[in-house]
Amino acid sequence: MPAKHLRDVPVAGMTKVAAEAVAHGFTPEDPSWINLGQGQPEIGAIPGAPPRITQIDLSPGDHAYGPVNGVAALREAVAGYYNRRYRAGRRSQYEATNVAIVGGGRPALGRAVAALGHVDVGYLRPDYSAYEDLLDRNAPRIRPVGLTMSRPADLLGAATASGVPALLLSNPRNPTGDVLAGDDLEALVVGATAAGCALLVDEFYSHYVYDVGPEGRSRPAAGPVSAAAYVDDVARDPVVLFDGLTKNFRYPGWRLGWIVGPVETIAVIERVGQALDGGPSKVVQRAALAALEPGYADAETTAVRAHFAAKRNVMVDGLRTAGIDVPTSAGGMRGTFYIWGSLARLPEPLRDGDSFFRAALAHRVITVPGRVFDLNPGGQRTDDGAFDGYVRFSYGPPADAIADGVARLRAMADSYR
Repeated sequence: MPAKHLRDVPVAGMTKVAAEAVAHGFTPEDPSWINLGQGQPEIGAIPGAPPRITQIDLSPGDHAYGPVNGVAALREAVAGYYNRRYRAGRRSQYEATNVAIVGGGRPALGRAVAALGHVDVGYLRPDYSAYEDLLDRNAPRIRPVGLTMSRPADLLGAATASGVPALLLSNPRNPTGDVLAGDDLEALVVGATAAGCALLVDEFYSHYVYDVGPEGRSRPAAGPVSAAAYVDDVARDPVVLFDGLTKNFRYPGWRLGWIVGPVETIAVIERVGQALDGGPSKVVQRAALAALEPGYADAETTAVRAHFAAKRNVMVDGLRTAGIDVPTSAGGMRGTFYIWGSLARLPEPLRDGDSFFRAALAHRVITVPGRVFDLNPGGQRTDDGAFDGYVRFSYGPPADAIADGVARLRAMADSYR
């Protein structure tokens, strides 16, 4: 039990997964292990991508504290990126005042939720595991409301039926890979805005989007997806976006994220940041300017979609051969670098995500049980277990590691048949 002066903070599901893997001998440097649970993309050179940024030249002022919402040059660069990518020809354009630079994705989400008033916040199941504690630690000011829907396109109806004044979600969605795009995403943005529902959209996987053809094969989508394309008035509409260099630009160690939203919201987020984190590193912001140069940014995202679409095919083929069900989404779109696999056709005891995870550790393969993403902030619900028969598999590692990992999983499943 924690001391009386401490909050009882549960160990995050991903942390438990990592700790159990370490207890079985895993170290990141050991090539005999395959980490199909990793939450970061491969960080080295990939075909068609520009060279990795390995050096920066600092100015004397970079050694000083910077503005809480980030330096003006980077805020302008982020605004310019969104205008060029998503808002060409639109009357309303993002400016530096629409952008806050924050030292990482979770701190960015933390600032935004801390800026909310006493409101109900809708969330989805399953979704990014860190949302659970994020909502917990802002209670009772924030009251989490779980939303149920059968299809991503039903999200607007679920949100309006619940009457929540704010909705937090990832798009593309971690862990399922569901993507709201095109007419469905536009309907959500327009409909939520009309209903006065603030959208807090985590777009950290927005460059990892793939079209799935009738044959079930993935190919790179034409471009990234973002709710920014459908915002009418960027200065006022309550649509708040989160992104950064972590996933989409493959620089997770830089810990640099940003928030894009209405001017008033960004101003409140700055005041929250004065109390919470004090602002991001000026050194990392200097490096980020190079990553957002138009030619560099466009080449990187194009290469990411092509490279990860090919890796997705390697993983899907291998998992299906092992007897793991993967949604086909034929003629649709998928995203992230995760596969949300069903264990229903595997022999016992592998139909349970935890049992599968522990069995895979014996083959030096790390996966993530589906229950990790079954958000239950505050322990309000008693219907746990909805995702016990699922596992999240990451194709963040290089293609040869993925092929090796799924081959080991097939051998593991065969050993129980």
